[in-house]
Amino acid sequence: MNELLSTTEMAEADRLAAAGGVPSLDLMENAGRDVAEAALKLAADLSRPSARIVVLCGPGNNGGDGFVAARHLRDRGFDVRVFLLGDRAALKGDAAEMARRWPLPIRPASPDALQSMNIVIDALFGAGLSRPLDGEAAELVEAVNASRIPVIAVDVPSGLNGSTGQSDGPVIQARRTVTFFRKKPGHLLMPGRDLCGEVIVAQIGIPDKVIETLKPSVHENRTDLWLSSFRWPEDAGHKYDRGYAVVVSGPALQTGAARLGARGAIRAGAGVVTLVGNATATAIIATQVTSIMVRSVAGPAALTDFLADTRRNAVLIGPGASVGAETAADVLAILRSSASVVLDADALTSFADSDKDRPQRESGMGFLVRNGDKTLNADSLFAAIKARSAPVVLTPHDGEFKRLFGDVGGSKLDRARHAAERSGAIVILKGSDTVIAEPEGRAAINANAPPWLATAGSGDVLAGFVVGLLAQRMPAFEAACAAVWLHGECARRFGIGLIAEDLPELLPPVLADLHSRKGR
Repeated sequence: MNELLSTTEMAEADRLAAAGGVPSLDLMENAGRDVAEAALKLAADLSRPSARIVVLCGPGNNGGDGFVAARHLRDRGFDVRVFLLGDRAALKGDAAEMARRWPLPIRPASPDALQSMNIVIDALFGAGLSRPLDGEAAELVEAVNASRIPVIAVDVPSGLNGSTGQSDGPVIQARRTVTFFRKKPGHLLMPGRDLCGEVIVAQIGIPDKVIETLKPSVHENRTDLWLSSFRWPEDAGHKYDRGYAVVVSGPALQTGAARLGARGAIRAGAGVVTLVGNATATAIIATQVTSIMVRSVAGPAALTDFLADTRRNAVLIGPGASVGAETAADVLAILRSSASVVLDADALTSFADSDKDRPQRESGMGFLVRNGDKTLNADSLFAAIKARSAPVVLTPHDGEFKRLFGDVGGSKLDRARHAAERSGAIVILKGSDTVIAEPEGRAAINANAPPWLATAGSGDVLAGFVVGLLAQRMPAFEAACAAVWLHGECARRFGIGLIAEDLPELLPPVLADLHSRKGR
């Protein structure tokens, strides 16, 4: 049930169901009934057992669902008014039939329809809308939002693109959204996720075997996507069986980020974690850590020698590394090893394609030097990634993404998939709607990140979770997805007031819960 269907794939699911003998009229009847059930529950939640409900119907099948919902609610004794945007004579097919079955007047839609109403059912436009609303439709949507009446949206809030989660015009703000068969990317991608409110997925009679034909490549990042690939300790195992993660520190006064990453890696289960850096940095680090080892290893040649020991099978570089040619050279040396690699933060910006994209940042040592070597650019990084067999995971936020990949159009999902294909790496495009994408096109959208996760250092911990799972030889895409979900779940459990240091310490109870489910 974690598959996400684009609007094109959902239309094909409807077609396949009809071709398999499921009448489309039955699908519409089931959809409308489920919308009515959601409205009944909302009325109960609002303590309005005799709520007055207005159903706003559009000119397509979304409107047909609305006519059905209205009929079921009327049969349950509710005061229901139905309004149509457009000409009733223009209705076609199943929508026209469901309008015919509605026994009361159908009035022209206008903002006046909202007067004295307690609940709005938005059945104006569905997920396939590809243009901004204007004219009467825009005025109606703006009036609904201004009224602050609780809204149940059918499929998606009107005005929202179901594949992208975006819109260039007004969009209904829904309290709840009832969609059918499977969610769409727009239910999870921002701002769609906020506009949809709670999303209810109704099973309306489309056979699950349709998914086998569609073979969707985008999923919601839930535990069933990766839990079967999670690596748990074995009774006869030892620390090197659990993997050996290396985290590269930056300069002396920027070691905190690397320490956060290392703490994340060891909490994620890596059997051994070593923090490496120059002598000054490691002297500071050694006063701050206990279970994490520390070694003075600095520069490409030293890193190459250190990683020649193949037990050291996963490396993280970037948090607090500093931006410049030295960091870029360290990255390229690490990529020549056989280890799995996570590139975060400064490890990405050091390969930005232009000087204007390489911000000088203040540190305790003064201003960091920009990378003046024009050969150290995004293409050189991607070439090095594609030349290796071990996986690479990139973890940019939007700013780092733009510096490395430039202005990429499309939805966040489109951008992450483009970046994965171009770079040859698995890309974690971070944010409240983090997208994980691999070069072959498979992708996942995360939806469990609470707002208080937006705090300094949380991305460093996420990178540590990723490298810790890679050290345990978890498949790279699944490791990236698991790390992102675990990161969000730890933050959710902690709640308001979270700081980055809290995240690794919340991981043990989260993992314990997952471990209890693994045999089910």
